[in-house]
Amino acid sequence: MKNISLPLWTIATPLVAWLAFGGSFLYSGTLVQLVLAACLVGAVLSAVHHAEVVAHWVGEPFGTLLLALAITVIEVALIVSIMLSGGPETGALARDTVFAAIMIILSGIVGICLLVGGIKYKEQTFSLQGVNAGLIALTAIVVLTLLLPNYTTSQAGPYYTPLQLGFVAIVSLVLYGTFVLVQTVRHRDYFLPADLQEDVDAHAEVPNRATAMISLLFLLLSLAIVVILAKSLSGDIERAVVAAGAPKSLVGIIIAAVVLLPEGLAAYRAASRNRLQTSLNLALGSALASIGLTIPAVAILSIFGGMHITLGIDMKSTLLVLLALFTSMLSLANGRTNVLQGVVLLLIFAVYLFTTIAP
Repeated sequence: MKNISLPLWTIATPLVAWLAFGGSFLYSGTLVQLVLAACLVGAVLSAVHHAEVVAHWVGEPFGTLLLALAITVIEVALIVSIMLSGGPETGALARDTVFAAIMIILSGIVGICLLVGGIKYKEQTFSLQGVNAGLIALTAIVVLTLLLPNYTTSQAGPYYTPLQLGFVAIVSLVLYGTFVLVQTVRHRDYFLPADLQEDVDAHAEVPNRATAMISLLFLLLSLAIVVILAKSLSGDIERAVVAAGAPKSLVGIIIAAVVLLPEGLAAYRAASRNRLQTSLNLALGSALASIGLTIPAVAILSIFGGMHITLGIDMKSTLLVLLALFTSMLSLANGRTNVLQGVVLLLIFAVYLFTTIAP
């Protein structure tokens, strides 16, 4: 291990972003919003850099798990805070955000990683056992939380009764907890690169503890300001969407995309370095963390806060999420990928975006 110096911009950017956010309470206007948007992009890039430093220090798969958990915890805090302040009309926010995150990850992030890796290396390999574990858990948790509420009879869908919601929340936590146990303890080797010789970061200098702790601190600072700025800019985004004549559901996709941008960039960079296993660890782990932690959080809010939570998605969304899951399973069925799988997944993502704008 060695003392690796961190680039100055990765330290300065999140600090400047926090200062800009504080200054937005004193000043307003178009210029301030543009500055905040620029700070948002800079904070995302800073988060990706610090995440890679921390991930290299702790090793795989703990590094990708750490990034997924950090972003998801902040995402859950954002959703809960908006729901508490927004009242009953935000009852579908958790469902819309989770659904958008699943579609962005499964078809968008995974699709572009497979496409980039296929263009650059023709074929890429990964551990089939690890990906299968992630897809099995993700399929079960998606069906139980987003599809089943439409078909239960104790209460007309798309809702769960408090008892059903509490039970499904426990099931979600058990599924996610079991996946984390398998990923980090019982079968950690399933989530390591299929060929360590191809992992270009495996032989790089490992940062020392002090450098890793500094990066961890600035990773959390960067992720927090990303979510805060996304929330701060959401009103302007919503007004722009409405002015363009697009449906308001597009706002949820934009916010989810901003929150997931650090993970998306980290996954893209890993795939471009022929580290597809790391990309898939990030993508599937993030999807599972997003739904596995968000649903229990909003379930507690619903049961003890008296808020009515909408969970079931409509038929169009059901078809799209099942198509994304089925295509992902087929694309990742043999441990090798090429450009075809990437193109198919990205086209599904394009259809998802198009049918959101033109339902």
